[in-house]
Amino acid sequence: MLVEENFDVSRFTSFKCGGKIKKVIFPESIDEFITALESEPQAGVFGNLTNTLVSSDGYNGTIILTTKMTNFHIEGTRAEAECGLKGAKLSQAAEAAGMSGIEFMIAFPGTIGGEVFMNAGAHGQCVADCFVEAKCYSRENGLVIMKKSDMDFSYRTSVCQKKDLIVLSAVFELTPASREDIKAKMDENLHFRKTHQPSLTLPNCGSVFRNPEGNSSGRLIEQAGVKGFSSGGARVWENHANFIINEGGSSTDILTVIQKMHNSVKEKFDIELRPEVRYLGDNSKEVEICKNLKII
Repeated sequence: MLVEENFDVSRFTSFKCGGKIKKVIFPESIDEFITALESEPQAGVFGNLTNTLVSSDGYNGTIILTTKMTNFHIEGTRAEAECGLKGAKLSQAAEAAGMSGIEFMIAFPGTIGGEVFMNAGAHGQCVADCFVEAKCYSRENGLVIMKKSDMDFSYRTSVCQKKDLIVLSAVFELTPASREDIKAKMDENLHFRKTHQPSLTLPNCGSVFRNPEGNSSGRLIEQAGVKGFSSGGARVWENHANFIINEGGSSTDILTVIQKMHNSVKEKFDIELRPEVRYLGDNSKEVEICKNLKII
């Protein structure tokens, strides 16, 4: 399998920021993934780094990227996909097959593994609605099959986050529908993203914080007076305060902005926002900030 050393990861990350990683492994199948993780048991596992902030100083360790694990098929009402496949591609394939249920994935830049991991959703649909089962890898127990009843799905979370389970593939149960209706829903989702979220051409990781129950992180951040706050090349997006745009900023700049957003809401409303961003790096100052923010 492909192994890269001193790999410049900045072009992979959605923040377009990050230094060199000592070793990156790119498995192309579940068997290769298991082999890779067994040979490097301490390696971090990532999809396409959509919501990961990689330190500008890089990372002196090993990670596994699943971007080459992209096999999928749709048979009848069942869709099965490996973790590295982008959700948008599976959504398009389901539309072509006249199958509804994952239209929401069309507007997300992430992969199937990440979307199951966080129970992604939008516009009245989410992973939990159509999820059947997943093949997951446990560092303690090896390969396990997780049924829907095992997943403990709730808002933007699953059991995978609590038990360090790595999603390798997932099966979804879809519903037959007219391609016209499916396409209309997909177009609606894309239009919403275009009008309410930053363009993917602007380096950003999507929503920085989860919405507190019954509230909006973006509204809280704006009311705390943080919209437009900047550090270096990173700033709170002027159109929606739960997004950070990074135009040449370092990882420290981005963390400074995240910390300002979090602390301002905490001080004004006594609400602890929970970040959706993950961190990868060795910088001791950044690590300390991330621990305080519960990013790591």
